[in-house]
Amino acid sequence: MSKIAYLQCPTGISGDMCLGALVSLGVPLEYLTEKLNNLGIAPEYKLRVELVQRNGQQATKVHVDLVEHDHDHHHHHEHHHGRHLPEIERMILQAGLPSRAEAWSLAVFRQLAVAEGAVHGIAPEKVHFHEVGAVDAIVDIVGTCLGLDWLGIDNDAAGLPLLYCSAFPTGGGTVRAAHGQMAVPVPAVLKLWEMRNCPVYSNGIDRELVTPTGAAIATTLAKGFGATPPITIKQIGLGAGTINLPIPNILRLWLGESASSQSNFMDSAGTSPNLETISVLETQIDDLNPQAIGYVFEALFVAGAVDVFTQPIGMKKSRPGILLTVICHPENFSDCEAVLFRETTTLGIRRTTQQRNILAREIQPIETKYGTVRIKVAWQGQSSDKRIANVQPEYEDCAELARKYNLPWREIHQMALHSWQSTLEP
Repeated sequence: MSKIAYLQCPTGISGDMCLGALVSLGVPLEYLTEKLNNLGIAPEYKLRVELVQRNGQQATKVHVDLVEHDHDHHHHHEHHHGRHLPEIERMILQAGLPSRAEAWSLAVFRQLAVAEGAVHGIAPEKVHFHEVGAVDAIVDIVGTCLGLDWLGIDNDAAGLPLLYCSAFPTGGGTVRAAHGQMAVPVPAVLKLWEMRNCPVYSNGIDRELVTPTGAAIATTLAKGFGATPPITIKQIGLGAGTINLPIPNILRLWLGESASSQSNFMDSAGTSPNLETISVLETQIDDLNPQAIGYVFEALFVAGAVDVFTQPIGMKKSRPGILLTVICHPENFSDCEAVLFRETTTLGIRRTTQQRNILAREIQPIETKYGTVRIKVAWQGQSSDKRIANVQPEYEDCAELARKYNLPWREIHQMALHSWQSTLEP
């Protein structure tokens, strides 16, 4: 089971909407404040939460109230000086944040600075986060990363959270900025969308719906954009935006579980504890150099395929061809599909989603006189009446020892099985 989340943003996304949704899901305000104050910005802001109505629906609004220090000239000056990326990165690194929150915050700020820099034609390090914007952005971004970490959303292999996000509404009209009026979406938001090839649409509302901070959070941390991934919903967080719009101005954060490779969950009937959802891609190919197929196999496994296989088939005009089938978890689907389009001549890939029942399994290392061999043990039934269904020494481990000692592979394989059985003997 993986704990995953989905950001649904029918009226866009901003940093404070993210904070509202997280607090709505139970992230304690005291926790956020305590951790944020390690950044050394305590005197500059206050966090405040209220329940508000948006078109008759209740949602959580987090206010980041900035404290003006007019009486204190020194502070005031600092305020107007704003902050640059290296300074913000140092603040984050010195704050002793939980490691995931730290890594994610740095990544979001870096992405925001890269986008802003590209807009102005300057290096990310030179980007100036404007006085108000700096504290606001720090609280929004670091606070959101702290909240996602606190909720225990799982990581992917690259260390990013298993977070997905809907397509973004473009918004419209103009917005006041430091350089006068700007068209919505503002340039930094467009740049962030371009960097991640985000899907967007117009919902007919001519306001600024996606802010640079909101876009930076979503485009840095989300693994994919668009439809919801397969998810069992556990809890929904509702974060309110500032203004009232024709539809409720609420960011909805869905928290749930997805069947992952380690899945071990009951299906709705409670019958099989090991049913999981799997994606199957298939395409037939008749004009690809056979040598490319081996490369495709490798690339697909790197992209997260669970299994890949080919079958010889006869195609139109009696051409011999192959049917290539890829089985993967839904979260790796788009990566695997991208490999097929990139590495093969195919013009179309069929996709199906299937249920597969998997045996519970574990790897047990076994000592043989030639070295260690990992044994894959699969069983049926639950802990009370486990029946071992299958025992297989790992092919590679056996092959390595066979090569090393110049022995038949079969011999090592049998010896490993033997050693495993002797551990069971009372």
